[in-house]
Amino acid sequence: MSKLDISLQCTARYRARPLRSLSGQLMPESMPPQLHIALLRGINVGGKHLLPMTQLAKMLTLAGATPVRTFIASGNVVFGCPHGQAERVASEVAAAIEQTCGFAAPVVIRSAEQWTAMVQANPFVAAGGDPQTLHVACLAAVPTPEHLLALDPQRSVGDRWAVVGHDMFLHLPNGTARSKITTAWLDRALHTVSTVRNWRTVLTLQQLTSDCGSGSWT
Repeated sequence: MSKLDISLQCTARYRARPLRSLSGQLMPESMPPQLHIALLRGINVGGKHLLPMTQLAKMLTLAGATPVRTFIASGNVVFGCPHGQAERVASEVAAAIEQTCGFAAPVVIRSAEQWTAMVQANPFVAAGGDPQTLHVACLAAVPTPEHLLALDPQRSVGDRWAVVGHDMFLHLPNGTARSKITTAWLDRALHTVSTVRNWRTVLTLQQLTSDCGSGSWT
């Protein structure tokens, strides 16, 4: 992983003092933060929905997250927060974005453990697929069996997918530009929010969580 590829905004390390969220809630301080990954959808794309990563990192910090580290401008964040507070942090950040920036940016949350399990579960990696053709659609909720059965397997000829829990693994040999598997289609078909990341980004975020867990963030 090249350091030149990383857009870094790192806040101060976890502080042993009371923290308050944007809503004024006093945050626990007796336990170290639990690591999570936040994936924002639709920011900084095509010159629209602009949100600097410095501003996003500040929003997370004000919501009680620390440490905070971002990767590239598409909305990928590794952050720590007290146990059970990740969804609240995500909700407050989404509200802050809409209030200050004027647009909605759905946020999908995963714990560091869930992210590692997802990396290990990719069936296309196990089958020897070219990493450059692999992507993951991270879903906000686990789709129902009925919704999964309703997916048209012929929608995007040549593409393959496999769903494990709230993750849809994608093999797109013709590239994302030619694929008809879009977040808009997935949202409608699966009745939840989806956001897609390529496999390189997935692995980089896993490495960032590992680095933070080992205390090597600087």
